[in-house]
Amino acid sequence: MISQREPLLWLQLIAIGAIPIELLLLFLVLAGADLGPIPAFERLLTWALAVLAPTLVLWQRPADWGSLLLLSRPLKERSESQRQLSGLQQGLIPRLTLLIGSAALLAIFWWIDQSSILARDLSPLQGSSRLITLLTAIPLLALMLWQWHQLTQSLWLLSRSDQALAQAPSLSNDQLKLERLCLGLALLNMPELMPAAANNKSDFKMKEQ
Repeated sequence: MISQREPLLWLQLIAIGAIPIELLLLFLVLAGADLGPIPAFERLLTWALAVLAPTLVLWQRPADWGSLLLLSRPLKERSESQRQLSGLQQGLIPRLTLLIGSAALLAIFWWIDQSSILARDLSPLQGSSRLITLLTAIPLLALMLWQWHQLTQSLWLLSRSDQALAQAPSLSNDQLKLERLCLGLALLNMPELMPAAANNKSDFKMKEQ
C-alpha cells in the first residue's frame, strides 16, 4: 500500500514506547509534593489546561501527519499522495480516538496523582510545592496527548487501502496551513520506503552485475 511507503508514519509509532516512559516520569514528578487541599479540583484544572484545551484545538485542526513536533516535512515538497494522506485525516475514527485518549488521560492522571506518594523518595522534585509539580505535569500530559493523537492517526493512515487514498481529497498548501496543525521546523525530507518486491529486484540486478 502507498501509505506504508511513508517513513514518517512509521516514525510516529515510536510513541508506543515513549508514552509509558512519560507516564513513569509523570508519576515521579507528582510524587514530589503532598496533595493540595482540593485535589479533585486541582486534577480537573490541570487536565483541562494540559489535555482538554489541546483536544479542542486538535479536533478543529488535526495534527499534521508529517510533524514530529520539533521537525516536520516541508509542505511545498509534498507529493500528490502525501497531500491525499492529509485528506484522509478528516475521517471520524481519528477524531474519536482523540476523544478516547483525552478521557483516558484524565483517568490515568487521577490514578497516578492518588498513588504517587509511594514514590516520594524517588521524585526529582522532592520537597517542591504542589504548584510546581502540577505545572511540570502540564507539558508532560500535553506531550502524551500529542503522541497518542499522532500514533492513532498513523495507524489509521497505514491501514488505508490504495483505493481509499485515491478517493481522498488532495489538500493544497493553503488548506494544510489552515486545516492542519503543522508544528516543527520544515527540515524533514525523507525518501519514500521501497516496497519489498522492488528491493528484491534491485538485489537481483546487483548480483547479476
